[in-house]
Amino acid sequence: MGDPGEQGGAGVTESVTVMVVDDHPIWRDGVARDLAEHGFEVVATADGVDAARTRAGAVRPAVVLMDMQLPDGNGAEATAAVLTVSPASRVLVLSASAERADVLDAVKAGAVGYLVKSASVAELVAAVEATAAGQAVFTPGLAGLVLGEYRRMASAHAAGPDSGVPRLTDRETEVLRLVAKGLSAKQIATRLSLSHRTVENHVQATLRKLQLANRVELTRYAIERGLD
Repeated sequence: MGDPGEQGGAGVTESVTVMVVDDHPIWRDGVARDLAEHGFEVVATADGVDAARTRAGAVRPAVVLMDMQLPDGNGAEATAAVLTVSPASRVLVLSASAERADVLDAVKAGAVGYLVKSASVAELVAAVEATAAGQAVFTPGLAGLVLGEYRRMASAHAAGPDSGVPRLTDRETEVLRLVAKGLSAKQIATRLSLSHRTVENHVQATLRKLQLANRVELTRYAIERGLD
């Protein structure tokens, strides 16, 4: 993975449990070691779809780092299997592939982020922290691909305005678009010249209006409607 970065640390990440799924032992063990050195609690590793399902059901990790190429299936299948037995887990794909089909399959299966394996340790640590906090994390360029695909899907299936969908204010819609891009509340506050508290208030108001549980569901809502 390269030299550990400056980000992370036991004070921030010690309560975040992680499972690493990859069929290459050297890579899998190296990633697990890097995360442990930055204070994450690596509670399990797995080398395939079946092992990932079994171990996720046993340990219920907060974050699952998922490879796309596995010997008994692919990362999308493993993601769906993991979320069936551990629905509160958040899956972050870490793959050598940046192919459009792989990215979209992973997201459709329930992954909340996608990194390529060229990421540095610092980038990985930051991504796992963000994923645990409910943010969507993508390697630059992939977020636009995902948003564009869901925008096309939404347009293709739209027969007219959504009746019965709660109306958001212009500011709430603006914040929602930035949430969909993976920005944190602090980054959104800076972008819109608002206070951090005001941004959080808009996010919470939007969650209540749309009857969603967290930022991950909010991001999916925005992506499905092509809000970018």
